[in-house]
Amino acid sequence: MKLFRFKGGVHPEANKIATGCKSITPFPIPDRLYLSVQQHIGAPAKTEVEIGQHVLKGELLAASQGMISAPIHAPTSGVVVDITEHTAPHPSGLPVRMIVIEPDGKDTWTKLDKIEQPFSLTPEEIAARVGEAGIVGLGGATFPSAVKLNLGKDNKIYTLIINGGECEPYLTCDDQLMRHRAEGIVDGIRLMLHGLQAPRALIAIEDNKPTAIKAMQKACEDIESIDVVVIPNLYPMGSEKQMIHLLTGMDIPAGKRSTDIGVLVHNVGTAYAVHRAIRYGEPLVSRIVTIGGKAIREPQNIDVPLGTLVSDLIEFCGGYKEKAERVLMGGPMMGQALPTTDVPIVKGSSGIIALTAKEIEQQQMMPCIRCGSCVNVCPCGLLPLEMANRARKGDIEGAQEFGLMDCISCGSCSYVCPSHIPLVQYFNYSKGIVASQQKEKTHQNEIRLLAQQRTERIEREKIAKAEAAAKRKAAREAKKAQKARELTS
Repeated sequence: MKLFRFKGGVHPEANKIATGCKSITPFPIPDRLYLSVQQHIGAPAKTEVEIGQHVLKGELLAASQGMISAPIHAPTSGVVVDITEHTAPHPSGLPVRMIVIEPDGKDTWTKLDKIEQPFSLTPEEIAARVGEAGIVGLGGATFPSAVKLNLGKDNKIYTLIINGGECEPYLTCDDQLMRHRAEGIVDGIRLMLHGLQAPRALIAIEDNKPTAIKAMQKACEDIESIDVVVIPNLYPMGSEKQMIHLLTGMDIPAGKRSTDIGVLVHNVGTAYAVHRAIRYGEPLVSRIVTIGGKAIREPQNIDVPLGTLVSDLIEFCGGYKEKAERVLMGGPMMGQALPTTDVPIVKGSSGIIALTAKEIEQQQMMPCIRCGSCVNVCPCGLLPLEMANRARKGDIEGAQEFGLMDCISCGSCSYVCPSHIPLVQYFNYSKGIVASQQKEKTHQNEIRLLAQQRTERIEREKIAKAEAAAKRKAAREAKKAQKARELTS
């Protein structure tokens, strides 16, 4: 298959050996689980349980709100002991609403709706079951998968791309998933093809995963509609835009979705979750997480119940063998630094990476020498040095003119910068300001609309009162006239 090379990209040190040879280890039921109602892009889920209520594994804890949202389910059986604010797994350290479960140790499933003939379901039923299972993009984007499947209604999907690239250093959870659960992934892909009414699927796997490639090829060797494509090991190969260009030669127009060009991308973990949801009725209650970094004593890949605290996982892996200078959720290129390990695993948690001071190698930032290295490696064809120059001066509009909102925050520019300028941090900060401004603008528009509606309502009431007064006056005058006529007669 012909591949179309995309611009830029880097080759960071992989650091996958420590966990690449480790199979998937099941995690024992922890003492407590902390389930955030915001584990996806979109509106937070609405709590459906009460404190003191006993729940079974897979039972609904919080329902989706609106079109872009996803429900939350119990990862095990137990009692809801609290519904409270707890630190979110985010650099801000801000609290979010969480449902706290104390497991009863029985791990008893609720009644599941298994389907013997899943290919008899309509595309709408496939998307509905995926939505009810709370499945989101497990590659890190966490966009509700049912919404993406439903996009096929308005746009004909010709190619479904299954992302098995896993280009982030340290992470090997998708690699292990493909090695050991290939049949389930392929079944999930077939079900998604059926739901999208798409003719073909391409499973893209980087060439540094030979065992996973063989396992996936064997699992789909008799399926004509699915092909395994070996792609180069290059970061950020796992990014949606770059992978689509590599496999199809097409680019997503600015402000458009991939479905507008007939392509849809899902992660291998998402495909496996779809398989479990459609075949067995299982909602998304666990995921595989890579626990790595040179600060970890025993790095490994663990099948983790959602809501498990990061501190419990680190302890399960033998704790730290040396001081962890920084703990990331996700990979070192796009992952986010955690303010504390007292935060839970969520649906988008692909890895917990504890880095030592030597791995970080913090360097003092120096002035930009305009070498152009960041321009050469930017996979989106942007000018990071110009965007950063404007972002540092607070000129957010100027940064936007140079393509700020097209930046995928891959961190390639920061990685190669000889002056150690935290370019991607500037961009993320600027994007946050843009998002805040848009939110404030929306809020002001809502206030303006409410004020306008109030003014219109007051005017309508004033007119209605005047009309009512006129009617009463006319009635009085008519009554007086009637009396006058009666007296005259």
